[in-house]
Amino acid sequence: MTKDVIGAIKERRSIRDFKPDPVPQQTLARILEAGNMAPSAGNLQPWHFYVFLKKESIHQLAVRCGQPWIHSAPVIVVIVADLKASEAEYGERGRTLYAIQDTAAAIQNMMLAAWAFGLGTCWIGAFNERKVADYIRVDIDKLRPVALLPIGYPETIPSSPAKKSLDEVVKIIK
Repeated sequence: MTKDVIGAIKERRSIRDFKPDPVPQQTLARILEAGNMAPSAGNLQPWHFYVFLKKESIHQLAVRCGQPWIHSAPVIVVIVADLKASEAEYGERGRTLYAIQDTAAAIQNMMLAAWAFGLGTCWIGAFNERKVADYIRVDIDKLRPVALLPIGYPETIPSSPAKKSLDEVVKIIK
């Protein structure tokens, strides 16, 4: 069962405690497909998704990235930006901005798709990029780990955090 996108945006929460239940392969494929459908500059799709399914690999990743709590998730996706692909098309701006923006759009799509399937995620950006790059065997100068995305069925769902009002964030230019 899927939810509408506005509902998913409003209801989605960062989940940090997961049930041990496996994520069905077909569901995971649809989540990854949602990430791959994200918009990107020049439709370059400058991302790679490294999917961890085995407990031992997830544990090793958790140790290396400095986020030990992620070991409870049955799936971890490391989302990597292809800096060289974006740079080849758009120069330095492509490398330093577009590749990251494009990858962020893919991450958001995956998070919303996961929520629509009743799964939880948490965008993890605080980790040692070098250790993660070494673990997945990528050249960090070409392929930059941008985020880790644990995916699984939520053990608990936290309440909604406070958000700024639109008056605080919207500036109308006339």
